[in-house]
Amino acid sequence: MNVIIDLCVVPLGVGVSVSSYVVECEKILNAAGLSTQLHAFGTNVEGDWDTVFAAVKRCHEKVHDMGAPRVTTSIRVGTRVDRAQSIEDKIRSVEEKR
Repeated sequence: MNVIIDLCVVPLGVGVSVSSYVVECEKILNAAGLSTQLHAFGTNVEGDWDTVFAAVKRCHEKVHDMGAPRVTTSIRVGTRVDRAQSIEDKIRSVEEKR
């Protein structure tokens, strides 16, 4: 099943700058072959359910390996089975109605 998630991984106990952790998570998502779109407070991720959530797990593992003693993650999940819809399709649908 295809899924689109809004992912926000936050390392705790590492100071106020977290961009280096975001970069590593982006590398993991891209290496998994997932479609991503970075935004100011997270990343939209699109792909197969199992592939997406396996990559989220790897993000947590990597952030811990980088020294974060704690990681908190917020995820919003959307699936659709009546037709295929990409991140770009969803954005285009709203922009066309402006």
